[in-house]
Amino acid sequence: MNPLIRPLLKGLFVAGAALALCTAHAQSYPAKPVSLIVGFAPGGSADILARLVAQKLGTTLGQSVIVDNRPGAGATIATAAVAAAKPDGYTLLMVTSGHAGSSALYPKLSYDTQKSFDPVAKVGASPVVIVAPASAPYKQLKDVVDAARKSPGKLNYAAGGGGATTTSLAAEFLKSEAKIDMVMVPYKGSGPALTALLSGEVDLGFDIPSSALPHIKSGKLRPLAVTTKTRSSVLPDVPTVAEQGMPGFEVTGWFGILAPAGTPPAVIARLNKEVNVVLSDPDTRQKLEGLGVEAASGSPADFGKLIESETKRYGDAIRKLGIKAE
Repeated sequence: MNPLIRPLLKGLFVAGAALALCTAHAQSYPAKPVSLIVGFAPGGSADILARLVAQKLGTTLGQSVIVDNRPGAGATIATAAVAAAKPDGYTLLMVTSGHAGSSALYPKLSYDTQKSFDPVAKVGASPVVIVAPASAPYKQLKDVVDAARKSPGKLNYAAGGGGATTTSLAAEFLKSEAKIDMVMVPYKGSGPALTALLSGEVDLGFDIPSSALPHIKSGKLRPLAVTTKTRSSVLPDVPTVAEQGMPGFEVTGWFGILAPAGTPPAVIARLNKEVNVVLSDPDTRQKLEGLGVEAASGSPADFGKLIESETKRYGDAIRKLGIKAE
């Protein structure tokens, strides 16, 4: 045999063997329960969506999908754990749009918010709703702005997820746009943040409707504004921030699933397919819509492009505003 051909054949053999192993793994996947890690405390938006998707996804995959809450440090503890996990499809991450701002807020992360993960699927999108206790004197967003301007630094607000989330960033963008000073009080998730708001520990809350809606419906919380370009279908009577004197203001929260970088493409494709099946189910869509979340669909590449564009957008804004993680 020509000595120049031998190394080439050896390389082809190794590549073929690796491909065969990946294919075999994908065909047998999943052979055991899958963990879906959430970087926030139980009861919050990401947790609620993760449990809804996990239950349905477990049925389509034929294996249990177990939600594992690991709150703290703006979800970076959970995110680091998934980045370091074996890339076999058995450890996934429910990520929120706050993930896009993590690298700007935490310059010493042990992982790269884009390179350390393979996108699986976008799950949904939602506005942020600004809420106050029903007993508070604020009837509209203007009342909050006027009070903050009258007494700079006196008003405070709850930030679920330790301050490195879309909800807390929405608050920072509002403070910058309205030129007001309010103090952030960080909590490990929407659940603890809402508890603090309902008990009167803080004056305001910035949250996703999926968490705040039950308390709005019960009359315990008063919605003052939503941060999306248009009004929310579940809060049609609540005006946008843009409608209340800040044209162009827009912050949209999104949710999705990531896997550790290097996960076999066939496994990613299987997961993406099954997530899209779950999201196309009328019952799932109805439940998501009831939480104020618009179900998403699309390819892993679509979700990857969203993360890339949002990382630049959030990163630029965070650096411009000088926002620091708490």
